[in-house]
Order: sequence, then C-alpha cells, then structure tokens
Amino acid sequence: LQQKPLSRRKCAACKIVVHTPCIEQLEKINFRCKPSFRESGSRNVREPIVVRHHWVHRRRQEGKCRQCGKGFQQKFAFHSKEIVAISCSWCKQAYHSKVSCFMLQHIEEPCSLGAHAAVVVPPTWILRVRRPQNPLKSSKKKKRTSFKRKSSKKGAEEGRWKPFVIKPMPAPLMKPLLVFVNPKSGGNQGAKIIQSFMWYLNPRQVFDLSQGGPKEALELYRKVHNLRILACGGDGTVGWILSILDQLRLNPPPPVAILPLGTGNDLARTLNWGGGYTDEPLSKILSHVEDGNIVQLDRWNLQVKPNPDANPEEKDEAAADKLPLDVFNNYFSLGFDARVTLEFHESREANPEKFNSRFRNKMFYAGTAFSDFLTGSSKDLAKHVKLVCDGTDLTSKIQDLKPQCLVFLNIPRYCAGTMPWGNPGEHHDFEPQRHDDGCIEVIGFTMTSLAAVQVGGHGERLCQCRQVVLTTSKAIPMQVDGEPCKLAASCIHISLRNQANMVQKTKRRNSMPLLNDQQPVPERLRIRVSRISMRDYEALHYDKEKLKEASVPLGIIVVPGDSDLELCRTQIERLQEEGDGAKPKTLSSQKLSPKWCFLD
Repeated sequence: LQQKPLSRRKCAACKIVVHTPCIEQLEKINFRCKPSFRESGSRNVREPIVVRHHWVHRRRQEGKCRQCGKGFQQKFAFHSKEIVAISCSWCKQAYHSKVSCFMLQHIEEPCSLGAHAAVVVPPTWILRVRRPQNPLKSSKKKKRTSFKRKSSKKGAEEGRWKPFVIKPMPAPLMKPLLVFVNPKSGGNQGAKIIQSFMWYLNPRQVFDLSQGGPKEALELYRKVHNLRILACGGDGTVGWILSILDQLRLNPPPPVAILPLGTGNDLARTLNWGGGYTDEPLSKILSHVEDGNIVQLDRWNLQVKPNPDANPEEKDEAAADKLPLDVFNNYFSLGFDARVTLEFHESREANPEKFNSRFRNKMFYAGTAFSDFLTGSSKDLAKHVKLVCDGTDLTSKIQDLKPQCLVFLNIPRYCAGTMPWGNPGEHHDFEPQRHDDGCIEVIGFTMTSLAAVQVGGHGERLCQCRQVVLTTSKAIPMQVDGEPCKLAASCIHISLRNQANMVQKTKRRNSMPLLNDQQPVPERLRIRVSRISMRDYEALHYDKEKLKEASVPLGIIVVPGDSDLELCRTQIERLQEEGDGAKPKTLSSQKLSPKWCFLD
C-alpha cells in the first residue's frame, strides 16, 4: 500500500518546513522560531537588549558563503537530509555547514538585521504584556458590597488590555515600516506578498487588512518616531488608511507609500509607483520606500445637502441621499463615466463569479461604455447641473459645452493612467496640475474628448479653483474615487480638507546633478553589457561590487548618444545572435530568456 503524503506547514518568518505531526518534535528539542517580540519583566527592561542571529540549518540555500565566497552545492535527491548551509533568518547571512566557514563565535554575535535594517522593527521594541490578574487573597478580603463595583471596573480594564506594547529605542537613522496588505486586491498576489514581507521584516509589522483593518496596528505604533507606511492594494486601500490616520490624529502623520495591486492605480502612477505590481523583487521595493521623498497630497471634503428647489415629479426612489465617501483623494465625477462604473458595480454585486480577472472587467467596461454611447444616456447632463467655482458661475459655459461628463480632478492621472488636464503651455490661462497646490481642476468631457483622452488628448479645461458648489436638479450617477452611486438632487460643496504625507518613489534621473542637463549629448556610447540572474540580483542589488562579481559579461554595444532602451535591446539581441556560434559552452554565450529585462 502506498503511504499517503503527510500534510506540511511552512513558517513564513524563518522558512522552516515541517510535517504537521512533527511539530511536537520541534518543541522537544527546544527549537524556537524567529523571535518577533520579547517578554516583559523587570530584568528584561533594565538590561541592554541586542538582537541575536537566528541561525537555521538549510538543505537548500541560494547565494554564496559569506566566509569563503563559494556557492552552495545543493542535493537534488528528494530524500536527501544533508545540511548544506547555516543562515540567519534576520540578516540572511549564510555559511557552509562546516567548521572552516561557520565558527562558534558566530552563534552569539549581535545581528545587524541585514540590508533593510533601517525599516525593520527590532523584536526588542515589542514587549508582550501579561494579562493583569487579581490575587485570590485580596479578593477575599474585599467586602461583598464592593465586589460588584470592582468586577465591573476589572471588565473595563480587560476590554482595554492589549497583548503587546511598543517601546521604541531612539534611533535617528531608522525609518520603521508598517506594511498593510489587502489580500483581495490583484487576484492572489496579496496573500503571496504577505508571506514574502514576513520573511524580509518582523512578522509583527506586517498586517492583513482583511483581519480587522489598519486601526489597531496604527494605534499600537503611534508613538514610533519617523514611522512609514506601505499600503499594498488599490487606491481604495490607500484612502482607507488615510481616513484612519485622520481619525487617530497622529502628529506628525506618517507618510504612506504604495505597492499597486488594484486595477486603476491612478494615485500610484502619480507618485511613480507604477500602474501595477509585476513581480519586482520586494527587497528593491523596500529600498525605494526607505529612500523615497515625502510629498503632500491634497484631500477634499464632500458635503451633501438635499436640493430644496428640485422638482418632486423627477424624484427617483432608488437614488441615494448621500455619497459612498465624504472625502476624495483622486477625483470626483458625474455623468457618463460614473454611469458606466455604476453598471459595472451592480453587475459585479449580482454575479461576482463573472468578474474574476482584470481582462474580463475591462471588456465589460468597454461594452457598457459602448452601449451607453449609443443610447446617449448622459447627453442632457448640462440641463440639470449648476456649477459655481470660487464664486464664479460657470453654468452658462457648461450649457454651451454640453458635456456628458464632469470631472473634479485632484491628481494628474485619471481612468487607469490617462492625463485629462494635459500640459497647458504659456499661452493658456491655466497652470500645470499639481497634487499639493490646494487647487482642484474642473474638466468637462464630450464624447469626442473622452475618446481623444485615450490617445493623449485632454478634456475641456473649465477652471482651477479652491471651492466648488455643485447643484443638481435630478438624480445623476456619480463616483468618488471609483465608488459609484446614483445621488438624488442635491447641493454638493467641495472644499479642501487637509494634506496627507505620501512617499514618492525617486526616479534615477532626478538624482543626477543639474549640470548634466547642460552637457552636450555624445554622438556614440560604448556600453558594457553583463547578464545576471534575478535570484542573484535580488540578493546583491545593494552592493555594486558584488553585483559585478556575480554578473557574466556579454560584450560591448555601440549606440547613438540619444538612444532609448528599446534600441539598446535590439543591439543586445544582435550581440546574442553573433555569439551563438562562437562559444556555445560558455555561460556568456548562452541564449537569454525571452522574458529578460533591464536592471540597474
């Protein structure tokens, strides 16, 4: 009879794999997982605390030995129990499992926490608090009349009791990071990302937003100096975290970086984090979060009141009397685009199984938009809208334009990457758009300009203002940061709420000296090209010298001085074709993977 395979468990923090029945054996040999906190007690508090290495024997190990510099020869037999390496779960240092490489003094050495030590919350900062218990003797001495009052007070204390407290040590160079992951965003990406962050960081600084939201974690870490937040999800996830920060009134509010897992990701595009996560090494993302610049993001209030002058005959019973959100970070719109979003939202609520991929969602959007275009459902929008911006009535301008969509834009990006405000030049009456200038851009779209914006055009610029009063005379579809509804006839007042701190990813060209812009571009560039595996790059990207040692030279390409990466790509592929017949046995002449990409 074939023996059934045993179920296995894998620890995300130290990557130990064990059969479920064998977990008891780990307890017998006193093996402890990577410590994520320390026990509270008078002795522990008074003694100076250092973080020790967490050494684990590995049967497989990537990279090279820190002592001898050689790689690890791994046994590929399924039942091989040979230990090839000893590595630390914190700093990721690895040694060969032999006396000449791993010495006894390494066991008790203090750990540096690795390449990302500046963003890791050390386990010495997190104290586990014992639940307060009243001694039995003291409770017997109390009078019976006071027992009820004492028990109710104790119940209130237990309700406020928290199992952990944060005791941060003063460290000016540290930028401790809290990671919030929305597992519902980006298919199954969220669940995998949680596991990876627990490996790189302290597991108690990584939080699953489906398990109660961000509020409890932010309250726990509110006294940590120089704190940063990484929101892994869509723009809605970022808005959720910013709203909780408003409630807690942290001073100063920690800046928020974004790992885009949603569909639109317009805010992530604006802050240079890209339109979607595509398996970039998480160690590189942590470096970007640490080095990113702090910028401000305007946030806008939406105050809704019923319109008392609306015609009662046009009242829609299905319309809502308030918006789904009372604050927006990206945009607020009404008309054609909101109607399409609302129909998509209602269809997804009715049949969620049909909307399980980004491609299918976009196809539905396209079909709904085309059918609404044929029916002209938003063509009379101008008849039912009055618009006043900074005291100036723009209603007549709207009636002349006859837009099918009105957008109040806070960031340059809209509708999955388009730029509807465009780049107004000096001969225009408008300033370039910014997300931190305290102004909001008002744009009108006809069906022609909606089509043009998809190919680089822009909408009809109406004004840049600081306050808006929008009055509708009938129920109209609207959306707030992608959350749609059909709002009854209302008077909507838009005003600046506050400014949030955000982390903007620094671009490599922005860090170059300004003098480079004045230097002439050379006619020809000779570029030395090397190849490296993604595994080695992820492990060594922080050290240029080690990158050079691990890479394999491919050759030299000569390109014009103003070339882009696409021209370089064709030259590199041509270099590969020329080298195919020369030395087929060398690594440098082996054909590159079809999915190869440029790195730093």
